[in-house]
Amino acid sequence: QVQLVESGGGLVQAGGSLRLSCAAAGSAYVFNTMGWHRQAPGKQRELVATISRGGSTTYADSVKGRFTIFRDNTKNAIYLQMNSLRPEDTAVYYCAADILYWGQGTQVTVSS
Repeated sequence: QVQLVESGGGLVQAGGSLRLSCAAAGSAYVFNTMGWHRQAPGKQRELVATISRGGSTTYADSVKGRFTIFRDNTKNAIYLQMNSLRPEDTAVYYCAADILYWGQGTQVTVSS
């Protein structure tokens, strides 16, 4: 059974940085597309960034230039480097693999 395990969330001041990690356990399959989504209180879940098996990336307009997604296929893992964080980035961040598997979420809180 595939499990996505996230880590790296926390509390940071505006302008600070965090790196999220997500590792896929229970499968040696290298997923085609992995990504990060987030959900703020009272809002719908939204796509933050995706990365294909070959390394092609997409980003939400709100995070372009601040966030970077990258992956390590040898570890079946993806990462999200978040710089210049803003209070509006506060949300639970979820890792997803081929939109079939989801992690449990990790809280990111940015204080002003």
